[in-house]
Amino acid sequence: MTSKPVVLITGALTGIGRAAALAFAHENARIVVSGRRAEEGRKLAAELIALGAEAEFIQADVRFEDDVRNLVDGTVARFGRLDVAVNSAGSEGESVPVMEQTPERYAAVFDTNVLGTLLSMKHELRVMSAQGRGSIVNISSTMGTRGAAGASIYVASKHAVEGLTKSAALEAAAFGVRVNAVAPGPVQTPMLDRLTVNAERKAAFLAGVPLKRAGTPEEMADAILFVSSDKSSFMTGEVLRVNGGRTAS
Repeated sequence: MTSKPVVLITGALTGIGRAAALAFAHENARIVVSGRRAEEGRKLAAELIALGAEAEFIQADVRFEDDVRNLVDGTVARFGRLDVAVNSAGSEGESVPVMEQTPERYAAVFDTNVLGTLLSMKHELRVMSAQGRGSIVNISSTMGTRGAAGASIYVASKHAVEGLTKSAALEAAAFGVRVNAVAPGPVQTPMLDRLTVNAERKAAFLAGVPLKRAGTPEEMADAILFVSSDKSSFMTGEVLRVNGGRTAS
């Protein structure tokens, strides 16, 4: 990775995306953070600047191509290039059985998790292909290779993210760009609290993790930094699973 890399992070306002933004700030990166909530985005950019990073917030909704195009073009206009893109925007949807799923629930998850990832990569690769270098990190999940009762649409969306990652990697290799994914297991974020509903259900869920705990957003950010950096320069089309051993058996 070049000195002071230019990093774009979607879904940067909470959870893993936010932790990644803070981690890149400590690495002296120049950062564009993005999300749908302007006030929170400006506060995060100010926090990154206070850490000594050059940072800017650009409001965007990854479900809409014009937003994504403007986000990527705005990043290049501000910093001159794009070295790393972390596609972290995501939605877990509602936890309901397959027989209760609806087209509306499907769209609510797939438009963000799958279409959003596709559109983000489309425009990130537009810039990176011209540069002849770059690194894209998509955020998958332990559920990218497993099933989960009550979470069929979310699970399917993360399977799709991994398929998109591998396919894009094969295309991008021709012009020197790497595309990988990080697949977190249970991570202590607001999303985990929403999924588990209460402390008792969370404890039962985490009992199934061999390390007997949730990961932290900071641990996921460390994995993202590694996958995006030149330390993983011979790695593309791969999914790094960071889940406390949950998929070991």
